[in-house]
Amino acid sequence: MFKQDYVYWKMIERLQLEGGYRILQLSKSNNEIWLEGTQKNKPRIIRILRHDLDWSNWMQRDMEITAGRLEQLRKRLFARKLEALNIYITTYPPVDDWKYRLDSPLVAGTKGLTTLHTVLIDSDQKDTGLQEVSKFVHTEFDLDDSIYIDVETIETIKHEVITVANKRISSEKEIFQNGKPFFTYILIAIQLIMFAVLELHGGSTNTETLLKYGAKENFRILNGEWWRFFTPMILHIGFIHLLMNTFALYYLGAEVERLYGKLRFLLIYVFAGFVGSLASFVFNANISAGASGAIFGCFGALLFFGTAYPSLFFRTMGPNVIGIIIINLVLGFMIPGIDNSGHIGGLVGGFLAASIVHLPKRKEFAKRLGGLVVTIATVGALFYVGYVVQPHSENPQFVVQTAQEFIQSNEFQKAYDMLKTAEEKGADAPEVYFYLSYTEIKLGKFEEARDHLKIVTIKAPDISEAHYNLALVYVQLQEFVNAKKAADQAIKLDPENENYKELIKEINAMENSSL
Repeated sequence: MFKQDYVYWKMIERLQLEGGYRILQLSKSNNEIWLEGTQKNKPRIIRILRHDLDWSNWMQRDMEITAGRLEQLRKRLFARKLEALNIYITTYPPVDDWKYRLDSPLVAGTKGLTTLHTVLIDSDQKDTGLQEVSKFVHTEFDLDDSIYIDVETIETIKHEVITVANKRISSEKEIFQNGKPFFTYILIAIQLIMFAVLELHGGSTNTETLLKYGAKENFRILNGEWWRFFTPMILHIGFIHLLMNTFALYYLGAEVERLYGKLRFLLIYVFAGFVGSLASFVFNANISAGASGAIFGCFGALLFFGTAYPSLFFRTMGPNVIGIIIINLVLGFMIPGIDNSGHIGGLVGGFLAASIVHLPKRKEFAKRLGGLVVTIATVGALFYVGYVVQPHSENPQFVVQTAQEFIQSNEFQKAYDMLKTAEEKGADAPEVYFYLSYTEIKLGKFEEARDHLKIVTIKAPDISEAHYNLALVYVQLQEFVNAKKAADQAIKLDPENENYKELIKEINAMENSSL
């Protein structure tokens, strides 16, 4: 019995020290151990059971249970496939026929993605069994049979195995302790202060206030206000937006700061927020603000950590991180008003920033240089699209956004020229026609405005302002019957609007005076 116990612990020791495996789980009775390795061309998981087998049908059931547990583990590890080795160390083999049960590996899962190979080592065929294991793990088990084996010998090997395991656990814990959160709390304080400033100067949901304090707005960025790539990450639109991002930063930022250290975390956070704003500038014409891009950058930094320590990542935070990212991105595509381009940009920016600064104690200059090259190329491409391609595109969103800026500056002719050009080039969006009609009203082109507003009311009949503006145009053209119909439709869509009610009264008065 001592000899088989010696084989059990000595095999574990060799797999630890030479095979590159680490202990995943050790049973309370110490007779079953699960090991994990990350090297290619070796089984990802090794399970070793020290148990004296009696019947082969018990062994078969145990193999099937083990294969099922491995399939569950594969899913938790997000592994595409899982190769595993199952080793029985027994004093004597089962009394009935058992070899045929090991001829083919067990396959688990509906798609057969988990494969379990089994080897049996008994006292009579020890060398044969060890050689078979060696073929799988590429490690030699030349155990010395001449030494005297007693309880003390086995306990010594066991102690060495557990010591090595504890050292690895301690070294893994150190990876998560590269600094206490500091900048996380500073950034939270800045967010809270800026929210108070917004609320005291017009409200955090007021567009003019947001623009005044640095919200992302494409037209202003194109006109030289480059700081709007950075300032949005400290502004929030409404209390719920602030609350969600503050909680996310408190938990997520603190974790990333512990992993990367203070300065690395700050660089990752700010760069991710910048890339998030840049991506939003390129792909989203709407005004936006919030720390979401930078927070997604923290997710990106955690994903990079997963590439550096894949096994540790998937054993700890990996499944949760990936799940949360997927859920948030799906919600971003489903719920209107969420700037998913900023989220994706922040995610990519955080990953790229982490690839440049890397984790503490991991120099890897070649990989960091590669990350820098990819980062420069990515940011350069986004700048090119945003500053060169976008201003000359016929994207209706961008055209409307730019036209709105001209309108707010009372530059109606410029807005008209831009919108008219977009129409002539085939832009067929209701927003283009609506703002085009607005500029035509301001420029006294009432017949053109009437024709374009008719298009808007057909394409987007629920826009009450379009019916109201059409009624105003009809009034200018002295078409009071049509004006009244358009005004009635506006009131149906927005019955509480006082301007619409007042217009009806004015139209009725004009009709009566013309009789």
